[in-house]
Amino acid sequence: MKESLFIKKNQAKWSGFEQHVAKKTTLSPSDLADLYLEISDDLNFARTFFPEGKVTSYLNHLASQYHREVYRDKKMGIKGVIDFYTKDFPLMFYKYLPQLGVSVLVFTLFVLIGAYSAQTDISFVRSILGDNYVNQTLANIESGDPMAVYKKMNQVDMFLGITVNNIRVAITAFVAGVFLGIGTLLVLMYNGVMLGSFQYFFHAHGILWESARSIWIHGTIEISVIVIAGCAGLVLGNGILFPGTFSRLHSFRRGMKDGLKILMSTIPFFVIAGVLESFVTRITQMPDILSLLIIFGSLSLIVFYYVYLPVKLYKKTNLCSSPTSN
Repeated sequence: MKESLFIKKNQAKWSGFEQHVAKKTTLSPSDLADLYLEISDDLNFARTFFPEGKVTSYLNHLASQYHREVYRDKKMGIKGVIDFYTKDFPLMFYKYLPQLGVSVLVFTLFVLIGAYSAQTDISFVRSILGDNYVNQTLANIESGDPMAVYKKMNQVDMFLGITVNNIRVAITAFVAGVFLGIGTLLVLMYNGVMLGSFQYFFHAHGILWESARSIWIHGTIEISVIVIAGCAGLVLGNGILFPGTFSRLHSFRRGMKDGLKILMSTIPFFVIAGVLESFVTRITQMPDILSLLIIFGSLSLIVFYYVYLPVKLYKKTNLCSSPTSN
């Protein structure tokens, strides 16, 4: 397709957005988000086929106008918060599914490395988890209650401490992305190795299942959201490394803003993980079927929100707004 034909085909749509910015027309927040997705698709197309064309600069300008328009005027009441979590964020997150995939792959790789390292040298577990934790867990295993560590602290104090610590880890994974994404990869590496060696430690003592069915009650969401925070860090790092047709400063700001949104999306999940770890994981005599329901229910919730919903909303938006194919 020639650049002139591309412009002719989409000019009316782009003009509609310009008119809205000029206050000559009114669009609902959802319609504005839908239109922005179309403009983003057009911009990606222009970058691919007309990287030096005037239309690419023009669409970059439109996208910048969108950010100023929406984030300057958007009202953040209860409805605004609900809209953010149910539509605005999932629509935005769709374009970052590749970064999520990288975060998952990196974390999984280092889980395997951690397990292999512990298998090769069991003392490796002590270097990762610390002597105090290992000795305490060994004492609990000998006493017949391997998961006793989750029963000793007051539930409310444990909830507050765990939730704050988990959010701290997530913020670290995100902020570390400023080091061109390398810092985020190191955070994922450390946590992956720790998880792998931790699980192998229980396997070596013949209680892998007993530990997994308890630990993953809260760990499914906790670990998943650390990986998602890693995705936020990669988004920030990519904004610095790959500015595309934007200036590097503009790309960095956009990566920072979108990464913060990803980080904000994890907060309710960390609260859920804190509740589960403080009030549910300690019930070590829970029937296996109930443990599995919580674990797979938690995993389904994560996959639904961070994979299925973004894809569904993006496809729905394109079906509703795209013209009939020629």
